[in-house]
Amino acid sequence: MGIAIVMDRDRVASAYGRWAPVYDLVFGPVFRRGRRAAVESAELIGGRILEVGVGTGLSLPDYSRRSRIVGIDISAPMLDKARERVAKLRLRNVEALDVMDAEHLTYPDASFDVVVAQYVVTAIPNPETALSEFARVVRPGGEIILTSRLGAERGLRGTLEKWLMPLTSKMGWRTEFPWARYERWAETSGAVRLVERRALPPLGHFWLIRFAKLGDGTETNTAKPG
Repeated sequence: MGIAIVMDRDRVASAYGRWAPVYDLVFGPVFRRGRRAAVESAELIGGRILEVGVGTGLSLPDYSRRSRIVGIDISAPMLDKARERVAKLRLRNVEALDVMDAEHLTYPDASFDVVVAQYVVTAIPNPETALSEFARVVRPGGEIILTSRLGAERGLRGTLEKWLMPLTSKMGWRTEFPWARYERWAETSGAVRLVERRALPPLGHFWLIRFAKLGDGTETNTAKPG
């Protein structure tokens, strides 16, 4: 059995505060294609979009000016960078950038057409709680769009991920996060259905995952093969 790793909200916020000065340089190129895939999927619906874990705002310029964007992050230093980006690029479609815990969203039910969370679910101390919050604030017929690392269930990679967890949790994210956790959450919540699960380049360790909020006829659709 693996060692249980408990992630702490304040430690995660502190870790990403330390990443803020170099985040764009270190992670910008690595996650570029995933960011674009998430934004393209969100733009198929458009409207009012909540981006959870908006960070330094790397993806904000990619949204069309027709979409209205609200961004939240647990790290104030990251959001300072995002605000600088919004001001410099005059992104008037960005409504707000707020420090907020993904597990405790302050928005009313069905406030958004889309919730986007890029490379953030595995950094949240209680991911299923956050996912349920995403489902609560998105309208029926809207979507939750995630880019996420999926851990290996077995084999050498799975062993390495378990071994690295004590280190990576201090850096602000999990290496061990199997697809089964998403499946169990979706089944238990009863609020969503899977629309798409697609591996992202270059190595397929990260995936684009789309859930539709049930209602407005979404129950009758079928998921795209992953």
